[in-house]
Amino acid sequence: MESHAATGIAMLDLFTRHPRSVGETYGQHMAVAWSFAVPMLLGGLACFVHGIFPFLFETTGSRCVKLLYTRIANRGRKAHPDAQTPNWAAFDAVI
Repeated sequence: MESHAATGIAMLDLFTRHPRSVGETYGQHMAVAWSFAVPMLLGGLACFVHGIFPFLFETTGSRCVKLLYTRIANRGRKAHPDAQTPNWAAFDAVI
């Protein structure tokens, strides 16, 4: 039977393993995750409203996606400096 201390350490590891793997503390990782979550939620809401009222938020969704993609790509560039930015002109044609 596992001791309470071992169970506590195992539980703590569940919350810290991934943040540690990307060089962050639990709190830092939460702040970064939420800094992505809020624009995603607001962008999604804008897209939802745009679906009903096409004259509102005409470019908000695509701008949100571009901003978040750029942030993600630039975070990864530290590990992969040869990463390329996508051709947004082709992307705009789809949206």
